[in-house]
Amino acid sequence: MKLISEKHALDKLHRLKTDFTGRVSTEYEYKAKSCSTCETQGGCCLDAHFVNVHITRLEAATIRNEIGKFSIEKQAEIFDRIEETIEKYDLTAGGDTFAATYACPLFEKGTGCLVHEKGKPLPCIQHACYENKEDLPPHELLAEQEGLVERLNRRTYAEPPKWLPVPLFIRR
Repeated sequence: MKLISEKHALDKLHRLKTDFTGRVSTEYEYKAKSCSTCETQGGCCLDAHFVNVHITRLEAATIRNEIGKFSIEKQAEIFDRIEETIEKYDLTAGGDTFAATYACPLFEKGTGCLVHEKGKPLPCIQHACYENKEDLPPHELLAEQEGLVERLNRRTYAEPPKWLPVPLFIRR
């Protein structure tokens, strides 16, 4: 397996997510309720009983890069919120991390997802408010994209990819 630089992998990841966003948008999202019309904007991101989004090391690098574009003060505020989330929801890298749920520290009321443009995780890209179950994007679509991200992680870091809850992978 030929290894690639993290910078090159981040570019590839961005293209992969852009393509995925386009596909979800054109094939499925038009059947969903717009986030801008939602009575509880951000409810899906802040529902501590619902959110259990996991990312890989490469996706964490993208998110950290996006956080790095904010002022030093804002970065500190975001990282404090990440630490508070880890503590409040007792998030750990051991055990069944997919059973852990939390409110996303990257969502800010009035602003939305702080990493929406480049860092938004795949499950968040696919998620929308669908009224009919048959309108939902198929689970296989997300699984296919996650497989591509796993391969990209292997080619970048030469190790099996690990999936962790967002706050654990992007903490200071």
